[in-house]
Amino acid sequence: MNRRQLLGLLAATSLNSQRPSIRRITQAPGFHWFGYYDKLQFDPTGRFVLGQRVDFEHRSPKADDEIRIGVIDTQSADKWTEVGRTRAWNWQQGSMLQWLPQSKSKFLWNDRAGNQFVCRIHDLKSGKTETIPAPIYTLSPDGKSAVAPDFRRLNDCRPGYGYAGIDDPNRDNPVPGDAGIWHIDMRNGKRKLLIPFSQAVAVANREPYSKGAKHWFNHLLYSPDSKRFIFLHRWRGEKEGKGFSTRMFTADAQGKNLYNLDPYGKTSHFIWRDTQHVLAWAWHPSVGKDKFYLYKDQTEHVEVVGPDVMTVNGHCAYLPGNRWILNDTYPDKDRLQHLYIYEVSSGKQVPIADLLSPPEYVGEWRTDLHPRFSPDGKQICIDSTHEKLGRQMYLIDISSMV
Repeated sequence: MNRRQLLGLLAATSLNSQRPSIRRITQAPGFHWFGYYDKLQFDPTGRFVLGQRVDFEHRSPKADDEIRIGVIDTQSADKWTEVGRTRAWNWQQGSMLQWLPQSKSKFLWNDRAGNQFVCRIHDLKSGKTETIPAPIYTLSPDGKSAVAPDFRRLNDCRPGYGYAGIDDPNRDNPVPGDAGIWHIDMRNGKRKLLIPFSQAVAVANREPYSKGAKHWFNHLLYSPDSKRFIFLHRWRGEKEGKGFSTRMFTADAQGKNLYNLDPYGKTSHFIWRDTQHVLAWAWHPSVGKDKFYLYKDQTEHVEVVGPDVMTVNGHCAYLPGNRWILNDTYPDKDRLQHLYIYEVSSGKQVPIADLLSPPEYVGEWRTDLHPRFSPDGKQICIDSTHEKLGRQMYLIDISSMV
């Protein structure tokens, strides 16, 4: 047994008694995952967990590939109940499956109906599903609104984040004026264009855009008070090659008062700490290195977080109370993904698990842990491949740690 296999075995069997046990809550047939780290996967009670089932891995989704939407009862032998299906999904974020804030029984996901992406809203209590005629990305915490980018353009510019099945009508237009970020009224499904690509591009960049630059938006998230939201403005031209450059903007709920919170081109994962502060992995001239930085919205105030222990990019989130930051990593040289919590007051990192990611999980169909927490912050759910059963979902009780 080589070193990589030994480390993977130790992680998978949780031989370290000081670390919490890891419980798989999905089973064959099929592969299961949830998606992004900033969505509500647990219901308000912490009992029911949302998930998605797919029958294949290791290739891009095609237009007719359908996945199943299900609910897992963690207090009844992890029973899986299928409630719907969808043809609007990707490997990184699934179908935007998530609970509707301020509701005890409703959750939603995106789907495709004919030549249109839509959103299905299912009520677990009544068993009924309704449809609104627009897809969503992120929901306001008050449950009244959603914002969404152009999923057609995302699929063209950043495979793994958009949806197959509908071509981008602006594919040959680098800066469309009739597409961008839409607001969706969750009460009636009405959609309104808030920020067109042309408006964001018109905000002066630190240096000229590279020749042939094509622009898109990704990663939207409302502030905790529903009054502002964040989004990433990205582009790719001759200078970027196969990569891209990034700016992080905030705007008010009406799409006004745009503020360029990070203009330096390398923003990655982020999360709101509170209504005024955003934690993000980025580069900043104050340190001159890639680090986790805490930004104060609509100001130039920035400070480094965990400079000596949170040293690599990850999917970060504050647990309730903001005393702890939950985070993960991409696979290291031994293909291990590290899951941990960081205590803000002491600056101490506390390991939760080190999980093996087999080498075939790379690129667009990689399986990031994307840790999500329960409403009380005492349970974590992750997507993982460490047992070599394909992607499955796992529940971790961290109540003794926090």
